[in-house]
Amino acid sequence: MTAIDYKADSEAGGAGILPADTLEGDKVVNQQGEDLGRVEAIMLDTGRGRIAYAVLSFGGFLGMGEKLFAIPWGALKVDSANERVMLNVDKQQLENAPGFDKDNWPQMADRQWAASIHSHYRARPYWE
Repeated sequence: MTAIDYKADSEAGGAGILPADTLEGDKVVNQQGEDLGRVEAIMLDTGRGRIAYAVLSFGGFLGMGEKLFAIPWGALKVDSANERVMLNVDKQQLENAPGFDKDNWPQMADRQWAASIHSHYRARPYWE
């Protein structure tokens, strides 16, 4: 696969159609410009054909002690001009969010778990 310039994709009509791995590793910031971590993975609901979550890594040092968070896709905005992802939360809200470690991922298809995650980020559940 060739490299995709997502600035050019955005400028070409704003369609915002990108390979999911284009966003992996991108910086996540809030509206104040504070660094909230990086996109580790994009999670798909293959049954519904929708993006469900972006998995965000935050905290730790050199990969140690990092915490992962499932962020509802509807709570994020891709900032193509700056090659980053925006999440409208402050660091404290993220630190208090339900998270997990790299060896103990939650059952993301569990509706009760999913509803609590969407509620935390005040995002409308993607399945509605």
